[in-house]
Amino acid sequence: MSLGRLRTFIEVYRQRSLSAAARALHLTQPAVSQHIAGLEEAIGRSLFLRESTGVVPTAAADELAADIGDKLDAAEAALASARIRSEEMAGSIQIIGHADFLAEVVAAELVPLLEAGINVRLQTGGADMTTHMLIEGHCDLGISAYASTDKRLRSDLIRAEEVLVVAAPAVAARLQAAPDLADALAAEPLLAYNLELPLIDQWLDKNQLRRGPASPALIGQDLRTLRSLLTTGFGWTALPQYLCAGAIARGELMEITPPVARTSLSYHLIWSAGALRKTRVAHARQTILWSLGKRTAG
Repeated sequence: MSLGRLRTFIEVYRQRSLSAAARALHLTQPAVSQHIAGLEEAIGRSLFLRESTGVVPTAAADELAADIGDKLDAAEAALASARIRSEEMAGSIQIIGHADFLAEVVAAELVPLLEAGINVRLQTGGADMTTHMLIEGHCDLGISAYASTDKRLRSDLIRAEEVLVVAAPAVAARLQAAPDLADALAAEPLLAYNLELPLIDQWLDKNQLRRGPASPALIGQDLRTLRSLLTTGFGWTALPQYLCAGAIARGELMEITPPVARTSLSYHLIWSAGALRKTRVAHARQTILWSLGKRTAG
């Protein structure tokens, strides 16, 4: 069985569609059909049932996919790594992620890619947008504080950050002096990333502080916006440590001491299953994993 046919099989299996697999592999649909037919002839069993909305894997396809596992991705990554040493790196890659994390953490780690002749295009987006842009092939790599659950995507942890609840020093001191911290927080304006309040709720739950229904005074999906407003003396919020450590050191913000413990936030590098066939994407992935992953490991 050729690597090309197996690659086509895996893409059809993941996409549940011959046409979607053809687009992802930059092949014609007849070529994809020929690859699948060749595999079916080689193993003597049907792999997919054709339906109006796509294809449904047979038991034989499930068995073959299980046997292959991640071996094909690993083989393609190894081949791409080998090509890095001999192929020209020039070209562009598209990276999508949280605006604040791209600006405050990722940008400084892109110098090796830029020096290698790779042009980097940064785009901002939340978890849903990141998943969509990667699956549709509009972006090569994504960085998100939310691990992807889509089977068409792969991810690796690149950074873990402690989460601090912070406010301007006068506000933080007032909150900490209150007889009931939960009531004091509820009475103070809340700044949040979105209406779901993931960072806020995790911190409150960890510290056994009840919270009734709350409507944030301000929502901003660039956390630097929340940080800027906090320094004026308005409200409180939860921020990853990289975004507030400097302001705390300068006396612009103060941590509200958690009654139990801080929580944490994990950032993930995400890519589509077939993205590593592009040499420069494989190289960019390795560079980012090494430069940011080493900090997590350390």
